[in-house]
Amino acid sequence: MGILNICIDIDGTITEPYYWLSLANQYFNTQLKPKDVTIYEIHKLLGVEEYEYDQFYYLFGELLHKEAMIRSGAKAIINELYNHHLVHFVTARQEIMRAVTLEWLANHQIPMDSITMLGSNEKAQQAKALGCDIFIEDRYENAIQLSQAGFDVLLFDCNYNKGALPANVTRVRTWVQIEKIIQNRFFINNKLDIAL
Repeated sequence: MGILNICIDIDGTITEPYYWLSLANQYFNTQLKPKDVTIYEIHKLLGVEEYEYDQFYYLFGELLHKEAMIRSGAKAIINELYNHHLVHFVTARQEIMRAVTLEWLANHQIPMDSITMLGSNEKAQQAKALGCDIFIEDRYENAIQLSQAGFDVLLFDCNYNKGALPANVTRVRTWVQIEKIIQNRFFINNKLDIAL
């Protein structure tokens, strides 16, 4: 098999998962902490209507994405993966966030082979189009959807994505752990190729 097609989500996967919290607390006059973020739908956490959160995101989305903190280990390990495999970013961010997303990736010196701005959480079709071997994700529902479509998923452990997982979804806590899993898979696939 050799080179892998690695698909990677951005928010909560490359970025710290709670980077939006401080500004959202300030805007909505709330005092949520990361431990309180137990569901993915942010407006429900904040106790506001979805359109109210959408208005907040319209006003501050670019700033949030520009100032997002990077997850520990992400830069070094994605660079290492890029040296041996194909790296595709597949994000639910809307197309209007392309410029700030590319700027953030460039500022953090994160390489890629492609980026897809879906504007939705329906990722299975794009994963299929990219020939995805492993999908790195943080949203529980996305992981389940991808798993049902036959993809292997590495799910970053977060307070908002608890739940039972099928066999082809592995819960991970660090980028170092992700690197080891991918190295093992690459090694096994190369052994199989040699055996054939």
